[in-house]
Amino acid sequence: MGLAAIVAATPAGVIGLDGDMPWRLSSDLRRFKKLTMGCPIVMGRKTYDSIGRPLPGRQTIVLTRDPAWTAAGVRTASVEQALEICRQAPQAYVVGGAEVYRLLLPHCDTVYWTLVWSQVAGDTRLELDFSDFATDYVEKVPQTQRDSVPTEFRVLTRRAEI
Repeated sequence: MGLAAIVAATPAGVIGLDGDMPWRLSSDLRRFKKLTMGCPIVMGRKTYDSIGRPLPGRQTIVLTRDPAWTAAGVRTASVEQALEICRQAPQAYVVGGAEVYRLLLPHCDTVYWTLVWSQVAGDTRLELDFSDFATDYVEKVPQTQRDSVPTEFRVLTRRAEI
């Protein structure tokens, strides 16, 4: 199994505002779709609610503490169940939110980080330690009409234990 996290965050760790992303990044959405198509994606219930539907072409796994919560086309799971489902796939992705990243980052070997160069105030923040990862790739993406702020696409890979 390959488990990777995909996250868009500012240098201060902002990932959301009022249940949505506080920026518009068409290039990041295209990258997300290209990476995740055909793969299981794991998200929290709040992230699912902000999207509002299962994403086409991907098995959607939602972590929730509410055993009665359901949504058509979605598989609910505990952390352990989600990891077991992901083990059966060649590649799977953790896509948010903050608590799900915190719980599953220790199981990820790669992080696809869109570093959002913005000072936006958000109500959802990440406090993740990427010190176990090395940066393997950086691509600068300028602000455009379709990308409201400049970004960097970064690929971080977990360092091998010595």
